Amino acid sequence: MHRFVTVPAAAAQAAVLAGAALGVPAVAQSVPPPPQNVVTLSAQASVEVPRDWLSITLAASRDGSDAAQVQSQLRQVLDAALADARKAAKPGAVEVRTGQFSVYPRYAPKGGIGGWQGTAELLIEGKDIAAISTLAGRLQALAVTRIAQGLSREAREQVEGDVAAQAIARFRARAEAYAKQFGFGGYTIREVSVGGDAPPMPVPIARMNAMAAAAPADMAQPVETGKATVAITVSGSIQMTPR
Repeated sequence: MHRFVTVPAAAAQAAVLAGAALGVPAVAQSVPPPPQNVVTLSAQASVEVPRDWLSITLAASRDGSDAAQVQSQLRQVLDAALADARKAAKPGAVEVRTGQFSVYPRYAPKGGIGGWQGTAELLIEGKDIAAISTLAGRLQALAVTRIAQGLSREAREQVEGDVAAQAIARFRARAEAYAKQFGFGGYTIREVSVGGDAPPMPVPIARMNAMAAAAPADMAQPVETGKATVAITVSGSIQMTPR
């Protein structure tokens, strides 16, 4: 059998005060009031600039019955291509580095390893578009597998400051307009974030292989440079303030 005991209001209040004195927070005090008159918004600014950075990936493939032999053949081709490419290397203008180097088994239809095949990559990148395309066309032992165009760090940093200033100005103008439209006198910024990127624009491999096949030996790899978009987005929330 349950028994119910009625506690007088004075006693209940005294218990709450005693709990507060002991450092036990009241439940009502731990819940902050919900924000009011808060608006979330974003603004963006962008500009198109010519791409000044080119990256070309070339690769050699070999197939054989012995893994060590396949690896040795790939190494010979890669070393010869590196020796030729380094003659044209210039810091920032034409940079040369190796990429993926892998040898893996080729399985027979009836099971078991029927042979070995491998791939070695060479990457040429930099700001000298003409020199890079000419070098890629000269390395006949390797095939072009991937081309990416983008912006150098210097070109991106040169325009990012102006674009960010435009995006921030648009955010502030939009925040002020919203505050007035809701009948408030102004606003304060609660939180804000600024971000943006200008990723490289890859060209489809199939298209580049067809272009490479149509180009005569020792001719420059055909490359069409376009424009890249540098965009900055400012997003956050504002607290509208009364008149």
